[in-house]
Amino acid sequence: MHVGKSAASGPDGRGGAGHPRATQAERRARTRAALLESAARGLSRYGYGNLSLEQVAQEAGYTRGALYHQFTGKQDLALAVTEWVLETWQQEVGRLVDQAPDPVAALLTLARGHAVHCRRDIARVAIALRLEFTGQDHPVGNAIEQGYRALTARCTALVEAARAAGAIPDGPPAGTVALAFVGAVEGTSIALAGHAPHDETLVTRAAAGALGLTYPPGVPADHAGPGRTAHRRTPRRRAS
Repeated sequence: MHVGKSAASGPDGRGGAGHPRATQAERRARTRAALLESAARGLSRYGYGNLSLEQVAQEAGYTRGALYHQFTGKQDLALAVTEWVLETWQQEVGRLVDQAPDPVAALLTLARGHAVHCRRDIARVAIALRLEFTGQDHPVGNAIEQGYRALTARCTALVEAARAAGAIPDGPPAGTVALAFVGAVEGTSIALAGHAPHDETLVTRAAAGALGLTYPPGVPADHAGPGRTAHRRTPRRRAS
């Protein structure tokens, strides 16, 4: 049973006067969401091996029994967190990438959106689990790697499309550039945690650098388009 009730809640925690009672499915969904977010914070801070299910439940405002009513154990919970983190990222970042007008805009939108997404305290979940399960054949580690492969493949396709359009310079293989791009975005986002709003601009600049893009001094990377790439830009001449 959830221990936190708003002032508007009735004695059963399902809504007070003038508020419709939540259905069992709605209550179950709220419980699951709270437990997932609490577990994501725990995995981000302590990793899988040191995750305490009792602490996860307590921080979410539920009993351990409520957690086991939703999940069979730590592995089931961690797999659900992995799926939830990926779905949340797609909703908050991925859909914006899909709406970008061109490949370079899509890549820089991804960088900017990821920086904002990582302002939440669940930012380290993926990288923490990836490092913890490196070299192991574990369901949680395999799920994380699958997510990384999908993201890298997405970025590789965008790099290839950007090169085909002449928007970014030739260089290392597109897959290698995509790995550098993902590393720059994720690593810089984590390093700049707590440094909003500068994180958004600096993560985008780091991502642009991995792509081989440069911009005139004083022009933030997130304000520049593909036409400002180093191999396209012609220096402005000073008036004599």
